Amino acid sequence: MPHEPSSNPALELGTLPEERRPEPSLLPPALDQDDAEVLAAAPAPPRRERTATVLLMLLTAIAAAVMAFALRGEARYAISPGQPVDLGDLAMLQPGGDLTNRYVRASGLLGTRGAIRYGRAAEGDSFRLAPVAGNPRIWIEIRVPEGFEGPRFVPPTSFAGRLVPLTQAGVRHVGLAETVRKQGGASIPDDAWILIDGSSPRASRWAVALAALFVGFAAWNLYGVARLLARVRDRAPEPQPAET
Repeated sequence: MPHEPSSNPALELGTLPEERRPEPSLLPPALDQDDAEVLAAAPAPPRRERTATVLLMLLTAIAAAVMAFALRGEARYAISPGQPVDLGDLAMLQPGGDLTNRYVRASGLLGTRGAIRYGRAAEGDSFRLAPVAGNPRIWIEIRVPEGFEGPRFVPPTSFAGRLVPLTQAGVRHVGLAETVRKQGGASIPDDAWILIDGSSPRASRWAVALAALFVGFAAWNLYGVARLLARVRDRAPEPQPAET
């Protein structure tokens, strides 16, 4: 049976009763206006907060990059060969560039002039720094286990660890020369070397992981800054043609 068109004009195509028509304000924006008009009507992002966020992310990226750069020496040492180089008596040693940041084994007696004792935050062990008797260019840092520090402590005469110029030792040894001058009453030569006893390449692998973490953190912040600045450029209004 053929369908006859409805006689009710309210049901004809494209017409609805007034009470059943959706209000214009309830229609999706895409049906009322173009996307450009929607973006233009959107409130502008807060400029002060955005600028503060960009500056904070830049400072964080710079700080992370500086820390990664400061750990470069220890990270390189961590991937060096694990077999120590035998140097013999430290009193006769005059190290050169070929021994920089190397895992070495040597022997010698520690002097008392300028020797100091210190600790580090979050570590129960203490540390002693003393020059080699007869060779003021070589200084030894030895770790004293917790509970063994005292007047009866006898320093060792054989050492195995990282040999490096004091100026390249890393962030954990910054300010040692000044501490020796103030507490030990002696001056460390500018070309002094330090042998960090007990520091093997395997034990220094934490530096590789930490340096990689700082590099990734710096890259992530720089990426975030680039994204923020790209959004600002996208939202910049297009220049209007001059009226004639």
